[in-house]
Amino acid sequence: MTMLRGRCLCGAVTWSSAGPVTRNLVCHCENCQRATSSPFTAFVGLPSDAVTWTGDVTHFESSPGTHRGFCPACGSRLYFRSDRWPEEIHIHAATLADQSGYRPDAQVVLAERAAWLDHLDAADRHEGFHKAPGGAR
Repeated sequence: MTMLRGRCLCGAVTWSSAGPVTRNLVCHCENCQRATSSPFTAFVGLPSDAVTWTGDVTHFESSPGTHRGFCPACGSRLYFRSDRWPEEIHIHAATLADQSGYRPDAQVVLAERAAWLDHLDAADRHEGFHKAPGGAR
C-alpha cells in the first residue's frame, strides 16, 4: 500500500490514505465535465474508510445518490462518491500532492468524450502562456 496525500488549492482541506488504490480512471461523462468545468476528470479510487480528511468539506448531491465534495473556501473539487460504489470514494487525481506516480488505467463513458480533444496533438505547444489573455502580446 502506498501513502497518498492531497489538498485543495488553498490548503484549507487536506486528505490522506494508506489504503489500497481500487481504481485509477479518467471519466468523460457530461456530469463530470460540468461539475469540474473540464473536458474530463481523473480519479483515484480508494476505500472510503481509508481516507482521512482535515478541514471542512461541502457536499453537493449532483444527482440522486451521487455526491461531490469541494472546499468551501476556494471551491476546489475534491471527490465523487456514489451509492453505486458505497465502499469507495473517487478523489480527483489533480488534488494529489505528488502526481508523478499517477497513471490512469481506464477511460470511461467515451460516448460523451469532448470531440475537440482529438485536435490537441495538432495544437501549438508552449511551456507557458505565449500570449497575454485577450490575444495581446
